[in-house]
Amino acid sequence: MNVKNPKMKKIKKVVLAYSGGLDTSVILKWLQDNYACEVVTFTADIGQGEEVEPARKKALALGIRRSNIFIEDLKEEFVGDFVFPMFRANAVYEGEYLLGTSIARPLIAKRMVEIAKKTRADAIAHGATGKGNDQVRFELGAYALMPNVKIIAPWREWDLLSREKLLRYADQHGIPVDFKKRKGGAPYSMDANLLHISYEGGMLEDPNLEPEASMWRITVSPERAPKRPEQVALEYRHGDIVAVNGRRMSPARVLATLNRLGGRHGIGRLDVVENRYVGMKSRGCYETPGGTIMLKAHRAIESITLDREVLALKDDLMPRYARLIYNGYWFSPERRLLQTLIDASQATVNGTVRLKLNRGSVIVTGRASKTDSLF
Repeated sequence: MNVKNPKMKKIKKVVLAYSGGLDTSVILKWLQDNYACEVVTFTADIGQGEEVEPARKKALALGIRRSNIFIEDLKEEFVGDFVFPMFRANAVYEGEYLLGTSIARPLIAKRMVEIAKKTRADAIAHGATGKGNDQVRFELGAYALMPNVKIIAPWREWDLLSREKLLRYADQHGIPVDFKKRKGGAPYSMDANLLHISYEGGMLEDPNLEPEASMWRITVSPERAPKRPEQVALEYRHGDIVAVNGRRMSPARVLATLNRLGGRHGIGRLDVVENRYVGMKSRGCYETPGGTIMLKAHRAIESITLDREVLALKDDLMPRYARLIYNGYWFSPERRLLQTLIDASQATVNGTVRLKLNRGSVIVTGRASKTDSLF
């Protein structure tokens, strides 16, 4: 295979963030064709609700060695080491967005770098487009952890800039294409993990167009939610939820349980226009049922366990902290410094919060701390 671009000769092995879908399967083959390098695939299960094992079969079919295929369940690490620390800060971007996509990217970048070091790869590749924030989040995370790593962003390099060209390339190279993709795909793009589902693009590019009811996946419409409220009790230790309704749970189990409860009661839908780091406005629709409950409950337990000025300082710092995460600076020294302060504030955030879930609303009905109440 002739390598057209001289700079492409310098890459020997690349770790690709691989979902097994059309885009990343085309990227995999494109890397083989244009960089003539060895490809390592990495597929993460962060609670997106899809089977990840089929990615192994697709990678093998595209010529990837079995030892170069990494498929990992990262749900516990995702919630325990990324989601929970973020919620200790009560982080909300631009007053509404709970950062569900933003907080997943640093974990993926971290594992890609670790795999690159393990396999002695000199580059990583991702499928983020040149218009969104994810390219920045992946790349800043990778550079923070491996400053000498080379990054390949095919959407900024190739000429496959239309769905027709992607499909033609897939057909030419025997890459299986889902029937829906061939018919034109979904009317919007979707990204999911254990914290949320996001929808954007396509028909949602019109900020004045109401999303179709069938778009929402994990929450019922508040109008169709049960009339009867449901009570839930959350136990906190050092700012993190450790039990739901008296049952001790792991971090991922906590979030999955709250997603189920919140989704049943129509909690956590959001339709917002946000300001992207790359300099454009973007309309996003989000479902974050468990996170919406967590934010309400965490502020409630802090209200009786934290000093007034400590609470005020946290509130002052929160927008800056949220912007750091949104913009991809999770591994920056300033985010780590803020996290140290935030975590120190949580030493006394222990106790129980009771809430009532009803038709899209989360209402605090009680909060108590036997050891640390200032009330």
